[in-house]
Amino acid sequence: MAMVACVFAIATAIGVVALAAFLFRKLDRGSDDRDPGGPTVGHAGAMLSALFLLVFAIAIIVPWTTADSARQNTYTESQAAVEAYWAASALPFPTAGLVQTELRDYVGFVIDEEWRVMAKGNLSPEGSTRLNTLRTQVASLETTAGATEDAKMAVLEQVQNLTSARRQRAADAQATPPTGILVLTVVTGLLVLLFPFMAGARPRGATLVPLLAMAALLGVGVFLTFDIVRVFDGGLAVRPDAFSAALQEFQRISGIG
Repeated sequence: MAMVACVFAIATAIGVVALAAFLFRKLDRGSDDRDPGGPTVGHAGAMLSALFLLVFAIAIIVPWTTADSARQNTYTESQAAVEAYWAASALPFPTAGLVQTELRDYVGFVIDEEWRVMAKGNLSPEGSTRLNTLRTQVASLETTAGATEDAKMAVLEQVQNLTSARRQRAADAQATPPTGILVLTVVTGLLVLLFPFMAGARPRGATLVPLLAMAALLGVGVFLTFDIVRVFDGGLAVRPDAFSAALQEFQRISGIG
């Protein structure tokens, strides 16, 4: 349905221009404009450039903001792991050590194995399995009212936060700009490049130099829009710095304990 509406909108816009050209010629209004530097070409060229800049800005800003949000979420997730690690230290022996080991293994798994998978837009199901196993292990722990029970509830709360942040990370890994934006970036970029020729100009000699320079820069810009499509891959890729910091914090907490 959306494609039909898009085709209809394009056909309508072209039809309006064709009808206006026909009516103005019939009514003998205005004057013929065949000059490559005339008002018609100047107006169309300015609008094409503006359209390209608008689409290009969207194609850059959307992944940029998504990457920034995803980076913040990794720190939220790693902080939940640290808080769970702290709370687990108050659990009875040997559960405390087991839970802390599971948390260390989970964070290490995210850094060493899962991060490579996320570059393709997915998360490993093993990560969810690890968290579910950890939650079951803590939930099945029999405790009495007091500090131990409070520690158990604190760990479960942070594991829940960890799971929620993980779901958000999965959504971030799959997030990409709308396909139409990328297509429009390429199409409008090509139109901007070819517009002088379409308008009837034939650049020669030194006049080709700025055109070629613009073509090179447009090529770099279009490449960047495709390079930063995924949050965990490309030029804006989010790195596992937050989880590396969490592992260091685990070591510090263990040293204090």
